[in-house]
Amino acid sequence: MVDSNAKRLLWYLFAGSKGGDNRIKIIELLKERPYNMNQLAEKLNLDYKAIQHHVKVLENNNIISRMGEKYGVLFFISSYMEANIEAFKEVSSKLKR
Repeated sequence: MVDSNAKRLLWYLFAGSKGGDNRIKIIELLKERPYNMNQLAEKLNLDYKAIQHHVKVLENNNIISRMGEKYGVLFFISSYMEANIEAFKEVSSKLKR
């Protein structure tokens, strides 16, 4: 069953604010494997500063988490996001239409 609070948060992060498309792409990549910021910037063909901003927003909302320090930091989807992955799939599929 989809958590309605998680769904509201995801709607806000992906549809209610600028850059939602890029945040969806980041989550989709991190579902497959961990990445660092440079790798995300390369993979998504985005500026490093843009990736920094989106990662900070996602981290502040407990959507992704980090492991490591300084340049060795890898990002993963958080346990909260894993538990609410169905809400993510529902919101992202509606936004892709």
